[in-house]
Amino acid sequence: MRKNMPELRVLGTSVTLTEAMRRRAEQDLGLRIRFEVLDGFDAQRQAVMRQDSFDLYDQWFHSLDCLWPTGALQPIDIGRLAHWDEVNALPKTGRITPQAALGAGCNPAMRLYVQADGTLGETPASRISMLPLTHNADSFVYLPAAVPELFAQTEESWSWLLSPACRGRAALQADAAIGALDAALALQAGGDMRFGDISNLGLEEIDQMMALLLQRQESEQFRGFWGNYADAARLMIDAGVAIQSHWSPAIAHYRSAGLDYRLACPREGYRAWYGGLGISSQARGDTLDAAYRYLNWWQSGWPGAAMARQGYYISNPLRSREHLRASEWDYWYAGLPAAEDLRGTYGQILIPRGSVRDGGSYEQRLGHIAVWNTVMDEHNYLVRQWATLLRRARPL
Repeated sequence: MRKNMPELRVLGTSVTLTEAMRRRAEQDLGLRIRFEVLDGFDAQRQAVMRQDSFDLYDQWFHSLDCLWPTGALQPIDIGRLAHWDEVNALPKTGRITPQAALGAGCNPAMRLYVQADGTLGETPASRISMLPLTHNADSFVYLPAAVPELFAQTEESWSWLLSPACRGRAALQADAAIGALDAALALQAGGDMRFGDISNLGLEEIDQMMALLLQRQESEQFRGFWGNYADAARLMIDAGVAIQSHWSPAIAHYRSAGLDYRLACPREGYRAWYGGLGISSQARGDTLDAAYRYLNWWQSGWPGAAMARQGYYISNPLRSREHLRASEWDYWYAGLPAAEDLRGTYGQILIPRGSVRDGGSYEQRLGHIAVWNTVMDEHNYLVRQWATLLRRARPL
């Protein structure tokens, strides 16, 4: 590395900002790279409030609703993206195939392109808000042996999160933009509420939902709320949780602890999310050039393969296929049984031979979306009400 090379400061979450990724990026690019890893809410707040504290923002597309109006990010020139033409249809159209369900909420296409007036939309343009990268279809994880009378049902359902059979043994993601969606899906699946638009709750709907959740918490339905996958793993391994919201990297912890877990394919559909990289509005000169190099590195193949081994998809998967064993591609993307034991990012056996991914192939899973992670119009009100529920939880 040249001594005068700028240091790239990347702000984001533990979803993608791992030490292994940082070291490999430094090695491949010859850059100095510093990761600042926060939870989703704090990363978003810092990007808005301290716009000079980062060069790259590694986060979810739905956070653009908070960031873009503040001028925290600058438009990205598609002409400087080496692999843009390889990006598949999902972030560009909101559908993985023309027949796929669009899903309610913030699909990435709605916020991808920078329009002539500076707003974001789905009409193709020469500039984008963020480079679409990692994404997934999330649901919940459960331990079948813990409550066999519930988990013996033939179809998995979001309603299980609120089942009395799981009292004191359920947990949700702490971020209101994610955990509240899981709760809303559970209430709707169980017939307790019917939302006009589950991705954009009104004030009365939020009040009604929170009243029902606080009622559940009076009987100690929720053992806890977690902010990162390490906390999620600890709840299930050490704190008696039998069912909870799920992030893919936690499965490495479950596997190493010997848990017999299942990842649900809910009949109502998945809660999907799309992540990407944005460039700070303050980035100029050598720093801006380095930022574009980092963006292109993320789509160069190896990073996408590393993400696949954590259960995540990448926006240009065919380039990453060259860096995956045939058995890895078949399991993670094609939905086929694992032909051999598959290892995770850190070399541990993650997927036993014969396992089949929940929900099937990439196209099947991303074609079965109930809702995308979203910042609702009444997000601030939701956060305040959600905090009341969090305060009722026992410490982790």
